Amino acid sequence: MGYQSFKELRVWQEAKMLAVEIYKLTASGGLSRDYGLKGQMQRAAVSIASNISEGYERKSDIEFIRFLYISKGSLSELVTQLEISKEVGLISEDVLMPVADQCNKLGVMLTKLIQSRKPLK
Repeated sequence: MGYQSFKELRVWQEAKMLAVEIYKLTASGGLSRDYGLKGQMQRAAVSIASNISEGYERKSDIEFIRFLYISKGSLSELVTQLEISKEVGLISEDVLMPVADQCNKLGVMLTKLIQSRKPLK
């Protein structure tokens, strides 16, 4: 696959940074007191990076792609949870926008990586 470790993958680095950002976001304000939503957001964010690393270690493009799709699913969950957080007043639009931008960027990266690993027909 070209890399010694999943840690060298830019997409994994971005996913890890997003997870750290979500932990910081949920540590204060309204989200810190909403244990259900806070926990779900943290799990979804951690799942994104975790599935990238697990899929990479499978050493098979087919398996890697499967885990990248799981990461995309977790990313979609997180985006939904962020939107709900904004709509119920737990975070502001100003807080949401930079994180939503990170999510969009990561989604594009995952899509491009999936496309690059798919076998030619």
